[in-house]
Amino acid sequence: MAVYDYAPMPTQVLLRCVTAAVLVATAGGCADGRRGPAAAADDFVAAFARHEPTAAAALTNHPEHAAAALAAAWDDLQAEQLTARVGAARISGDTATVEYTYQWRLPKRRVWTYGGVLQMGRSEGRWQVRWSASDIHPRLGDTQSLELRALPAPRARVNERAGSDVLIPGVVHRISFTATAAPEPAAAAAALAAALAPVDETVTTESILAATRRRLTEPVQVAVLGDGEFEQVAGQLTGMPGVGVDRQWDLLPTDRGFAPDLLAEVRKTVIDEVDGKAGWSVVTVNANGVDTDVLTESEPQPAPSFSLSVDRFVQNAAQQAVNRPAEPAMMVVVQPSTGAILAVAQNRPADVDGPVAMIGLYPPGSTFKTVTAVAAMDRGMAMPDTVLPCPRDIVIGNRTIPNYNEFTIGDAPMSDAYERSCNTTFAKLASELPADALTSTAAAFGIGPDYTVPGLTTVSGSVPPAEDLIQRTEDGIGQGRVLVSPFGMALLAATVARGTVPVPYLIAGHETKVGARAESPDPPTLSPAVLDGLRSMMRKVVTGGTAGRIADQGEVFGKTGEAEVDGGSHSWFVGYRGDLAFATLLVRGGSSDHAVAVTRDMLAALPPGTA
Repeated sequence: MAVYDYAPMPTQVLLRCVTAAVLVATAGGCADGRRGPAAAADDFVAAFARHEPTAAAALTNHPEHAAAALAAAWDDLQAEQLTARVGAARISGDTATVEYTYQWRLPKRRVWTYGGVLQMGRSEGRWQVRWSASDIHPRLGDTQSLELRALPAPRARVNERAGSDVLIPGVVHRISFTATAAPEPAAAAAALAAALAPVDETVTTESILAATRRRLTEPVQVAVLGDGEFEQVAGQLTGMPGVGVDRQWDLLPTDRGFAPDLLAEVRKTVIDEVDGKAGWSVVTVNANGVDTDVLTESEPQPAPSFSLSVDRFVQNAAQQAVNRPAEPAMMVVVQPSTGAILAVAQNRPADVDGPVAMIGLYPPGSTFKTVTAVAAMDRGMAMPDTVLPCPRDIVIGNRTIPNYNEFTIGDAPMSDAYERSCNTTFAKLASELPADALTSTAAAFGIGPDYTVPGLTTVSGSVPPAEDLIQRTEDGIGQGRVLVSPFGMALLAATVARGTVPVPYLIAGHETKVGARAESPDPPTLSPAVLDGLRSMMRKVVTGGTAGRIADQGEVFGKTGEAEVDGGSHSWFVGYRGDLAFATLLVRGGSSDHAVAVTRDMLAALPPGTA
């Protein structure tokens, strides 16, 4: 018996005939290489690899069956390319075996390589493939077919700081309304709002009609419901005029009331990153469509979950606190040690104007005396124990600056003037500062620079240089042209606690970019002596000053502020406790005591031991 080893060469086929000592060679010795089984097998696999099933099938003993199966293999695998080669050939009389290796290139850069054996036969001096489905794959049966399957990777979830899910992959039902498709749009909108009320009370007749006002002939999205929510109202929505439902995959909130605006921004940021790398498999399927074997499998690689800096307990406590006032109220809480944004909360009246906790700009009132005090200390003009005048009013240029209710404490240490919030003291200090002093000092507290925080749109504030004496004076007490956001003031408080400006972030692993403003490219560094002095003054505000209401909530440091605006005054309180820094604003909320009360509610609602 002769054994043939076959290996194709680039330009020729080499056959080596080896006669085993213990075997007797059959008649015919070494067959001609171009007419032997290896050459016939080579022709077969070459035609198969060229995606010519009819040509390949003609080299078998059952051309019709082979052609259909070979064509189906390409189709079932959705193949893009096949590289095929033959290997060792073994002949025994009029039968032979020839090894083959196939390498399929499948969609999405998938590669599948395997080998098998072709059964060969010689009839009337001609070698051909004895057809069976194993010529396609060694484990494929004659009544079976191949099937390529995608194995989807589990989509990533979004977790809050403690690890609980806040956004999960799921199916959403987008409810739309087309005004012109309803005979009576107002009545249809009212019916739709009533139907959605049990699952989304924010949808009202007015909100639906307002959304359609400029798009009467187009569908306008009015609600997004999860599977469970949709099941509750599906029966009522069926057949409702003008109402459409579109079912899609999306990231769904686990709690509709948990930081909805914040999570909406997070969703936009991560939605394109939640898909992992899908796996795939090739299976055999019998004539009844039942899987019989798995021929190859590549496991999916899920994308890692996204971790938010938001703390569930702090967020819920802040949200509950800002929900109580009737006027627009908001709060931002930052962790000084890391820059983690722990909470962004605002009530419904504030929501009307958008994400104002992060981008709304408001005059800071007396909270800005923090910046003025540091600018003065940094230039050696005063320290906390420096005695300064605090008259009931003061005239600078042609501007008269009064204290609240025209109170006076006479000549007193700057710490007392800060504790009692003397406008006259800090207006005088501001008037004597250089034009850019407040600008650069504010930047040292994080107010002014641009922050690109993935998942959030932010504006810290604007403190332009003031060459004009009166302008600089008014800026020094937080009136003038100075504008800040609650986000910016939370950074200020966090800087006092930490000693340097923390880099704020929301999504772990997504870097925040900080850009300097042209007017203050290189803010000063806060010295330990200045920081210690400022902290002592902020503590006095709580222990004996305008923030006494919050004194029972531990070692709180803070500064109150009222900013006069048309129609009233904004109520501010900024500060920190331990590793929690906060800024609270009630728009036209009146007395700063109201902002202190809201902040106290937040701290009181936190679990024991939080910061």
